[in-house]
Amino acid sequence: MIKRIRDLIVKYNELIVYLVFGVLTTAVNWGIYSVLVKYFGFNINAGNIIAWIVAVVFAFVTNKIWVFKSKTTAFKLVLKEFVLFVGARALSGVIEIGGLPLLVWLGLGQTVFGVEAFLAKIVISFVVIILNFIFSKLIVFKKKKEDNDEL
Repeated sequence: MIKRIRDLIVKYNELIVYLVFGVLTTAVNWGIYSVLVKYFGFNINAGNIIAWIVAVVFAFVTNKIWVFKSKTTAFKLVLKEFVLFVGARALSGVIEIGGLPLLVWLGLGQTVFGVEAFLAKIVISFVVIILNFIFSKLIVFKKKKEDNDEL
């Protein structure tokens, strides 16, 4: 049984680590959003945009180093990864920013933990986590053939 669990962890290590950092990134996003909306009086869209920007920077660092273990260190290559990452996150960010008011309009605007529209924020966050893994794995940190030869 323990060997089976260990084998599953090894087999799905990248996905597991991604999910751990995805949860942390989501916590950063939700935390910033909650503080800005609840304590600083930001409207939900402004709070959402600022929370998204902070979460994207956090996610790039964690995804590059710990999830996809990108070995690029040359400035131009890191910059390329960052631009691709931000572009992919911008696409999912548009989905999140547009999705939040859409979900509120569809009836998910309930206040949760004293935070306006937090139920909609939770739902759209799950959609975004899935999209971001796909974009990061297949586009941003895609392993090159020579990377696979070294592994």
